[in-house]
Amino acid sequence: MRSNISTLLLALPMAVAATAAFAQTAPDPDSIWTLQAENDAVSTLKGTSDQYYTSGLRIGWTSGADAVDAGAGLGHAIWGDGTTRVSLELTQSLFTPHDTQLDPPNPQDRPYAGVLLLTGGLIHDTADTRDLVSLSLGVVGPAALGEEVRNGFHNIIGDTPNRGWHYQVPDQIAANLLVQRTWRLPLADFDVAQVDVLPSVTGALGDVRDYVQAGGVVRVGQGLNSDFGTARIAPGLNGSDAFTQTAPLVWYAFAGADGQAVGYDVTLDGSTFRRNTPSVHRTWDVGEFEGGLAVILYGVRVTYTQTWQTQAFRGARSGLFNFGSLAASVKF
Repeated sequence: MRSNISTLLLALPMAVAATAAFAQTAPDPDSIWTLQAENDAVSTLKGTSDQYYTSGLRIGWTSGADAVDAGAGLGHAIWGDGTTRVSLELTQSLFTPHDTQLDPPNPQDRPYAGVLLLTGGLIHDTADTRDLVSLSLGVVGPAALGEEVRNGFHNIIGDTPNRGWHYQVPDQIAANLLVQRTWRLPLADFDVAQVDVLPSVTGALGDVRDYVQAGGVVRVGQGLNSDFGTARIAPGLNGSDAFTQTAPLVWYAFAGADGQAVGYDVTLDGSTFRRNTPSVHRTWDVGEFEGGLAVILYGVRVTYTQTWQTQAFRGARSGLFNFGSLAASVKF
């Protein structure tokens, strides 16, 4: 009897360890659907309505881990061990000058511009890293439907329409490649919360925006190994939509900063292929600061991010331009 009890006591720690290991490596086959809105109207601070980056809308789909055979095979071929997800998203980003009632607009102010992109990507995770590679294809210009969406919304809410959309950056085909690596580094583990840091590096190349970015996020909460931070519409610190809930209630508060070296931005520099299109003098260095909250419960992740951005072009009148980002992701 004592021998049996001793054997059981010796086996118990191994069983617990095996259970924990299984929980960490258990398959996550569910797809994730995300809706996201970025706007200075979705802000905790005084709004800077209808100027500069005035609206971002995104709908995204992310596959389960290793649920798409072709994506899983390509991910393992590129990065090796880990799990791979396939992502697909449609985004629209809109930009306006400081004074949207001038017609024609001030030529020294940010041009009107719309960007509509369909983006496919691979997200590859290990225990402490996330790699992202994505290709975006779409249009810049009137075909991105910026005037229709922005002024249509203003008509619905009874607000004054923007008057200068007919002077926007002209139509062109858009293509951009982005690669990113994020690390997840635990810092402390207390009874009530954990602390970690998420350093990341990003590079993008194409005829939408060429830039390199480095930054990091510090998080405090529970279940931090459920994701790699909150999602943002590029550019910015982007943890992507992929998450695996590792506790009944996951929550965290976060703060971060990044620096971007920008070589080209079609919404500021004007058309890639035409001369004498609306443009301003772009600054090459842009900084961002962010803070927010994230909660995951019953397979639903809700996040809010407040972003402050330094001036992106000479003569910008916003100081630290700010906007809010609200996203909801649901597993199916």
